[in-house]
Amino acid sequence: MDEYALIMRHEDGMKVASPEQLQIWMKQTMDWIGGIAAQNKFVSGTGLPFENARVVDSRKMVTNGPFGDIKETIGGLIVVRAASVEEAVEFAKGCPVLQGDGNTVEVRKIAKDDGIH
Repeated sequence: MDEYALIMRHEDGMKVASPEQLQIWMKQTMDWIGGIAAQNKFVSGTGLPFENARVVDSRKMVTNGPFGDIKETIGGLIVVRAASVEEAVEFAKGCPVLQGDGNTVEVRKIAKDDGIH
């Protein structure tokens, strides 16, 4: 079984939700992850807060925040075990992040050290 990263992308990371809305989203996300964990397919995960973030570009220029020139930000990721990319995509389809207009979940196979990717 392979591992896949489900990368949660937000269309506009600058939007600020109310504390109540954040609580609702957090519960939905924990329930979603709990469903994956109940199948013994959850490996790990983390949120990526916007505070104290920096971007270093190819010229070694440093800018504040994860925003740069794009509207989209990565809000977090989880790693799941799946028999195929299609199974990982099915997990991604249940992600509460997808409730936001323009939000996406990118599914990427995690490279192994076995030389076969």
